[in-house]
Amino acid sequence: MSATTGPRLGMVAGEASGDLLAGLLLGGLKARWPELSTFGIGGPRMADHGFEAWWPHEKLAVRGYVEVLRHYRELVGIRNALGDRLLKERPDAFIGVDAPDFNLGLETRLKAAGIKTVHFVSPSIWAWRGKRIEKIRAAADHVLCIFPFEPEIYAKHGIAASYVGHPLADAIPAEVPRDAARAVLGLDADAQVVALLPGSRRSEIQYNAPRVLAAAQLMKRQRPGLRFVLPAVPSLRALIDPLVAQHAPSAGVQVLDGHSHEALAACDVTLIASGTATLEAALFKRPMVITYVMHWLTYQIMKRMAYQPWVGLPNILLRDFAVPELLQDEASPDNLARAAFRWLDDPEACASLVRRFEGLHQQLRCNTALAATDAIEKVLRA
Repeated sequence: MSATTGPRLGMVAGEASGDLLAGLLLGGLKARWPELSTFGIGGPRMADHGFEAWWPHEKLAVRGYVEVLRHYRELVGIRNALGDRLLKERPDAFIGVDAPDFNLGLETRLKAAGIKTVHFVSPSIWAWRGKRIEKIRAAADHVLCIFPFEPEIYAKHGIAASYVGHPLADAIPAEVPRDAARAVLGLDADAQVVALLPGSRRSEIQYNAPRVLAAAQLMKRQRPGLRFVLPAVPSLRALIDPLVAQHAPSAGVQVLDGHSHEALAACDVTLIASGTATLEAALFKRPMVITYVMHWLTYQIMKRMAYQPWVGLPNILLRDFAVPELLQDEASPDNLARAAFRWLDDPEACASLVRRFEGLHQQLRCNTALAATDAIEKVLRA
């Protein structure tokens, strides 16, 4: 690493949530090293910080055993080609952002070849697939953990790890900008607003969106004054718009190009797919109904491997069913609509939830970009 040019870092972030996390991380890295050079697989938020994408991050936006099998040959081909190029480029370090099924194998190859490796966002070894910790040992010189209980797990296995907080807790304001968000989206201040977030992957849209949209249609029939917003990844609009027309033709769903944070800040309740977005909703202090539908075989496999009863991040962190989870067959439009109405009709329950989410926000906020950059600098200098 040159003192004048800054480090050269290979990075991989899959899908929209990984791009968001990596973009926030790059903000801290660029502040430390203005001449930083980064390259690999990433998305638009990383590109905003000068990241050079050799492949688009959408290529890795696949979840579930059955779904991955369909794309297995392409994913392995990309990983092999990327590994070859990184070994040729010899970056000062490689940072894998989430996407453990893709990144851990790549990190193992690079580490074995003498390239320092950092994994940002610990795989959920505390939730399922605990044996994966041996893969992490072979793959990562250092793990950056976003939840406070994780470093202790790694310490027991002799793996270097640091708690850096969650970057979203820094990026999302403690005081929710509800009125400003509604102004941006053109929503009346006194309207009841439901945010629909069926997922950011193609497979999630295919499985979750029909049920979420059908729930919106039911809710609109019962309460015509409701407003619905659906923030969409722009590249998936061609998939989403026909589903809206088919399943919620008269619900008046306002499909947005992006603006997921504005949608969450503006809404009174959200129907939301399990994943990083549920933590975003919690940080925006929003009542939610978590849902997820996947291929039946994938669900059976994952259910048998789970270590705890929750799937949603807010519930996992609070260790309680603080918000409802409707999965697979339970995720019917009727059930989703009823669960959403329960939040809309119970202000006291909403206020209690807000207090719990405020505590969670405070716990996760600790200047992640700075803490992660400090840890990465130590790896670079080791």
